[in-house]
Amino acid sequence: MCADAGVSLAILAKAPIPGKAKTRLIPALGPEGAARLHARLLHRTLEVACHALPPARITLWTALDHDHPLFLELATRHGIILLPQPEGDLGERMHRALWQAGGPAMVIGSDCPMLSPALLTACAERLQDHDAVCLPAEDGGYGLIGVRHPDPRLFDDIAWGTGSVMAKTDERIVALGWRLACPATVWDVDRPEDLRRWLDLPGRHPDEGAALR
Repeated sequence: MCADAGVSLAILAKAPIPGKAKTRLIPALGPEGAARLHARLLHRTLEVACHALPPARITLWTALDHDHPLFLELATRHGIILLPQPEGDLGERMHRALWQAGGPAMVIGSDCPMLSPALLTACAERLQDHDAVCLPAEDGGYGLIGVRHPDPRLFDDIAWGTGSVMAKTDERIVALGWRLACPATVWDVDRPEDLRRWLDLPGRHPDEGAALR
């Protein structure tokens, strides 16, 4: 199921280092368990991405440890590109990833289990006749953003990690005069209460539960 719109995908991810990955889940899982969960979610994200887009159009933007064995394994297995995330806040890093693509592009994290090949393909197809595409998240953020032509103003003055991210992004898109598509609303595995919801997802591979042990 490959999208034919020539859209690239950037995935921003931290290395699964205990104590530094999925820190809000440490009270429920401990540092090691949270890191294992992060690694499992990143594996799943790459599998989904490579079923939706050609690997040559996928870049994994790394953080914390750019040469982490998991990053090297994923690059070898899937044939994707690895690049280190630049300095700056989340908005600056997302803009750089979109700009680096040199054409229509989308950016995601690694903790949204609702992403599927069909949904990624649908988002890529929306960029054929929209200036931007988003997957708003239930917590007020978003799980994906894509643009035909990157503009740093899209990420100006955003309070990242708060419930106002999508609303402020809507304001930026209106100010830019862009057409926005939002094919679905999603949620992330970010808090302890999200864990059971993730484990109860239909079609989830049973082995994914091992990340919690």
